[in-house]
Amino acid sequence: MKVGLFIPCYVDMLYPKVGIATYSLLKKLGVNVTYPMGQTCCGQPMANSGYENLTCEANKNFIEQFKDFDIIVAPSGSCVLHIKEHLKGDKENQAVPIQENIYELTEFLTDVLKINNLKASFPHKVGFHQSCHGQRGLHLSGMSELTAAYFSKPEQLLQQVENIELIRLDKQDECCGFGGTFCITEEAVSSKMGKDRLADHIKNGAEYITACDMSCLMHLEGIANREKKEVKIIHIAEILNTENVNR
Repeated sequence: MKVGLFIPCYVDMLYPKVGIATYSLLKKLGVNVTYPMGQTCCGQPMANSGYENLTCEANKNFIEQFKDFDIIVAPSGSCVLHIKEHLKGDKENQAVPIQENIYELTEFLTDVLKINNLKASFPHKVGFHQSCHGQRGLHLSGMSELTAAYFSKPEQLLQQVENIELIRLDKQDECCGFGGTFCITEEAVSSKMGKDRLADHIKNGAEYITACDMSCLMHLEGIANREKKEVKIIHIAEILNTENVNR
């Protein structure tokens, strides 16, 4: 199985340690993973802003970079969902093989590798934020509004981490308010939603907030820094990649 690692542009530019942790974790798990050096933005920011017609060059490049891989993995539910729903090729069905074989990291670990014995340790109280794209788009976890048995692929992995204490939130799957360009066009609403989400984690004793999307964590981190809160943010890949490390 030949796996291509897709690292979203904002992770590459602002949080490169998340990309490194993802690559390192996959290698430790015996995955034949490669990072295509020619990859760029997937085009989601333009599409979110109503300019999907301008993403054609991003689409072409994405297909060119990842067309020869059996599976593509990315530490971002929002970017994976964008590719699944919006990637277009010059030729009919050119994008389909990629769309059918791209996975968010925790989805790949649980559904493809079926990991059930991680060798990781993280001795802290951690709050898990359910990112909307992953939850409602990729169905990485159950939704509180549905009358169905609850499940969570990311939490299934976190529960395998030694010494971690997952806190329980008052509102388990409330949106953080980031929403891509929503945080720019509706700044006041986005900020208030983020403050509420942050307060829930702090009230319940979180030392760290983790998620599958660094974009949501970036939003919460900005609010935490402005309000001088001590809670820290960390991508789930970084936790799963630890080995008996006290942070």
